Amino acid sequence: MNRIGIVTSGGDAPGMNPAIRSVVRTARAENIEVIGFNRGYYGLINEIYQQLDVRMVGGILEKGGTILRTLRCREFETAEGLKKAAQNLDHLGIEGLIVIGGDGSLRGAAELLDFWNGQVVGIPGSIDNDIGGTDLCLGFDTAVNTALESVDRIRDTATSHERLFIIEVMGRASGHIALSVGLAGGAEEILIPEEEYEVDSIVTRVRAARKRGKLHYIIVLAEGAGKGFWLADELEEKSGMETRVAVLGHIQRGGKPLAFDRIIGAKMGSYAVQTLLEGESGVCIGVRSGRRNLTDLLEAVEGKSLSWENRGISQTLSI
Repeated sequence: MNRIGIVTSGGDAPGMNPAIRSVVRTARAENIEVIGFNRGYYGLINEIYQQLDVRMVGGILEKGGTILRTLRCREFETAEGLKKAAQNLDHLGIEGLIVIGGDGSLRGAAELLDFWNGQVVGIPGSIDNDIGGTDLCLGFDTAVNTALESVDRIRDTATSHERLFIIEVMGRASGHIALSVGLAGGAEEILIPEEEYEVDSIVTRVRAARKRGKLHYIIVLAEGAGKGFWLADELEEKSGMETRVAVLGHIQRGGKPLAFDRIIGAKMGSYAVQTLLEGESGVCIGVRSGRRNLTDLLEAVEGKSLSWENRGISQTLSI
């Protein structure tokens, strides 16, 4: 193998840059050229790229986001777009492609194999932690700690004013962030897309907590489990407790990757190059118990569900 490509697609995640750095350093050690496509699959379709060397990836280990930048590309979802991408890869002499991204990006990588004879390997970059075949995805640990810091700060204000706070975190279809933040932050309620809830039941628990003298009440809400401002209006009206909403939004995506995301980014990047050299294709890199794990791309994008054990722990420790 003489030349490989790398692309970061979809939502950015802390740890993408450490993974890019690792891919380049590992590839160059094997005398393999690395082409980095800018702006995700858009750059792949429009041949917007740069040659990456060890010097160019120096000093990016501690940077958030992705130096290759990212952009959602609707054209890549069409047969014509996939054909064009395949032609460009052949034109550039690329034999293997490494895709770093979430479920949509990895699904696109799998579909590219229907039009291209090269090798494709995915790296799961998703703060939602919703990709199967790995203990944790790139960016999840940093995103959780970013949100946790906000919860700790908000609790001070909630206690001072004796308020109920709803803290809305990311997680359109996955409750991994909400569950982890809620457990680590001692939230009274954790609301996730995987579980239904009743507003009246929450009101009953809020009133019981107030009778016990609790000065604050923290609810961590995954964005896919409901709208924070609607829930706030319902709870304030029914419980009589002053309620505020904090939507953390994209603050969870940015910032320096913490040590864990830097480490697994380095591991996954190196594993991805090794996997290409072994002739594997159509697989997603994962790290399980510290070791490499390979999962079919389409199986990986089906995601992983929250364990009933973890849900039970959250319910036991609440309030």
